[in-house]
Amino acid sequence: MNRCVWLLARLPARPGPAPRHAGAASAVFRSLGGLRHPSRAAASSSERNGGRAPDTSLFVPLHVQPLAPGPEGDIGAELTQPLNKSEVLKILNKFYKRKEMQRLGGENGLDARLFHQAFISFRKYIMESSFLSADVHIILNDICCGAGHVDDLFPFFLRHAKQIFPMLDCMDDLRKISDLRLPPNWYPEARAIQRKIVFHAGPTNSGKTHHAIQRYLAAKSGIYCGPLKLLAHEIFQKSNDASVPCDLVTGEERVLVDPEGRQATHVACTIEMCSVTTPYEVAVIDEIQMIRDPARGWAWTRALLGLSAEEVHVCGEAAAIDLVTELMYSTGEEVEVRNYKRLTPITVLDYALESLDNLRPGDCIVCFNKNDIYSVSRQIEARGLECAVIYGSLPPGTKLTQAKKFNDPDDPCKILVATDAIGMGLNLSIKRIIFNSLMKPSINEKGEKEMDAIPTSQALQISGRAGRFSSVFKEGEVTTMHRDDLVLLKEILNRSVPPIETAGLHPTAEQIEMFAYHLPDATLSNLMDIFVSLSQVDGLYFVCNVDDFKFLADMIQHIPLNLRVRYVFCTAPINKKQPFVCTSLLKFARQFSRNEPLTFDWICRHTNWPLVPPKNIKDLVHLEAVHDVFDLYLWLSYRFMDMFPDANLVRDIQKELDNIIQIGVRSITRLIRASEATSVSVNDRMLNLEDLPAANQEQFSSATKVPGQKRIRGSKALGYKPAEVLSNMKSHGQGSLAARLVREGLLTEEMLKQLEREWQRDPFSDKLRAQCTESHTDKQKHTTKIPS
Repeated sequence: MNRCVWLLARLPARPGPAPRHAGAASAVFRSLGGLRHPSRAAASSSERNGGRAPDTSLFVPLHVQPLAPGPEGDIGAELTQPLNKSEVLKILNKFYKRKEMQRLGGENGLDARLFHQAFISFRKYIMESSFLSADVHIILNDICCGAGHVDDLFPFFLRHAKQIFPMLDCMDDLRKISDLRLPPNWYPEARAIQRKIVFHAGPTNSGKTHHAIQRYLAAKSGIYCGPLKLLAHEIFQKSNDASVPCDLVTGEERVLVDPEGRQATHVACTIEMCSVTTPYEVAVIDEIQMIRDPARGWAWTRALLGLSAEEVHVCGEAAAIDLVTELMYSTGEEVEVRNYKRLTPITVLDYALESLDNLRPGDCIVCFNKNDIYSVSRQIEARGLECAVIYGSLPPGTKLTQAKKFNDPDDPCKILVATDAIGMGLNLSIKRIIFNSLMKPSINEKGEKEMDAIPTSQALQISGRAGRFSSVFKEGEVTTMHRDDLVLLKEILNRSVPPIETAGLHPTAEQIEMFAYHLPDATLSNLMDIFVSLSQVDGLYFVCNVDDFKFLADMIQHIPLNLRVRYVFCTAPINKKQPFVCTSLLKFARQFSRNEPLTFDWICRHTNWPLVPPKNIKDLVHLEAVHDVFDLYLWLSYRFMDMFPDANLVRDIQKELDNIIQIGVRSITRLIRASEATSVSVNDRMLNLEDLPAANQEQFSSATKVPGQKRIRGSKALGYKPAEVLSNMKSHGQGSLAARLVREGLLTEEMLKQLEREWQRDPFSDKLRAQCTESHTDKQKHTTKIPS
């Protein structure tokens, strides 16, 4: 008896419901279990909060170790008797099948998925434990003896479920943390003043940004927020040239014009870097239409709602007027709209270019991937013309050099081949925009890749680069490379731009830290998933895509870092499609976790510095990746100065690397020819020398193989082939058809590979290839295959 009293005294006593069945021991321990039996009237967490039900597929169960005997021994067995595990298994399975238990589980946040996972874990825990806690043992014994009911297991099942799914116990708190319905309240400094909002609306080349910048330069203090480093550099230079001291702040760079290091009254920055606590007289937010961007839209929302400036000048498309007006209505601020018209006329031509022989000075061919850039520039220079090349992954310095080369009236380079990177940030003297294709891969709000025609807003943005007011061409023209695309281009440009309806939001580090406090065992990627699932936004906002963040979080999850450091690493602006850059981030994080500073010598060893000019396209792509690694180092150096101490030295070699890349881009056709020597891409098919004209057979048979050269792919079958080869391929009817289907979005590279595999497996195809082989026996004795 003394032993029982001692045991009862050790158990936590909490009030509970009256027992439903007669077993005395069951009654005592059920009351001491500390779990309330839920009532039918209990409301779910989501109903109490008015939010949508969480996506429980994101809830990752924790592992609960089976119990081993403690120093006190098996107390439950001492009070009752050892359990018959086969009988226990029958009781557990009966419990699982009870509809009443599933309903009670639902009322406590366990939907069918969670209920099933919790039961599997609970059953495994019961069956694999060499002994059980006294309360569970006694309940199971009573049920086995007929003195209890199977439903009496529910409080203990629920307790176990909350152990493996800790979010069930704090769902209300998690919902409050992820409540994003009142973003204006996040910025008390901005709400403490009455701001004047001026919207400068108009198309490209309408002077809207110019008028906003004039007000910025005339103010006592000001901040310019732009989407690109190039634009921030331009305003930085323009301000200081106008004798208005201005600092530069980007993710990778800080330039203070004051020799003693004091901050200037004006600052030009990339929009993610703007301060929402520093007071200014005037703030300029450029390209406001990017507030809808699935990945970066949150930065424009933060600047618009949070900048503490007496006047906020917003520049961008008229499609954003209604949204900005509604957002400012929620802050109690009025919007003054100033509309602008294009300063120079632009004409959509009635004819397509059709052939590169029809190019003339001032032409810009716009492609939507690098392989087309390489192909078109190669064909242009094969005609004896020089061309400049601009695409997104080039360093800013190289882009500016190529733009200067194209704009220089004394330079023989009169043709530009570019991606949509020319849409903003560069002043170019373009007479005619020629769309090589109208199909572009894009990422939707769900993070899925799609191939679709470019939207009207982007078509207008790119077309507007022709005939700019400040260039030598006062009238612009727009057309397409292919006649079939011209009708579609006119249709796209004639559409009205749909109004922008929502603004992006993104979880902050503080919000994720609060989530982690409640869910300490969850991974950062899982925390982000649960946050987005539970988040509540009103109709004016959406939660930005966090796939890139989660990609980096999963990549460095195994590295021991505290949550705030891990969050910063995951927000690093890198291209996850570049393996070398991702590997570098991984090594940076691992070095950081060991508390070992990443010195200049370390980064030089990692990148094999010094580097030499590229010999082929593969080398050029690698140099671009190394430049991005230097950018990553500089970006991290401003957040962890003690761990990335050699920012100035890295910036110096990055400038040298920029010059090396410029050398490669200037001779890009030579690099393409070097790549051609061993790689001729024809829709991922093998190309024999017998397929080429005699002159080309001699050229390729004498070419030297470049070690390690990868197969080159593109959205067209035109890449990396001289004009003579192209015409010959068109005569075969294979390359041109596949290229057209890919260009029109009817085929993808994966579909082409699938067709190739089916062709290789099909018996009829085998027979046909055998016949072809027999008919070409003599030729194949002299045939050399070039891997595509």
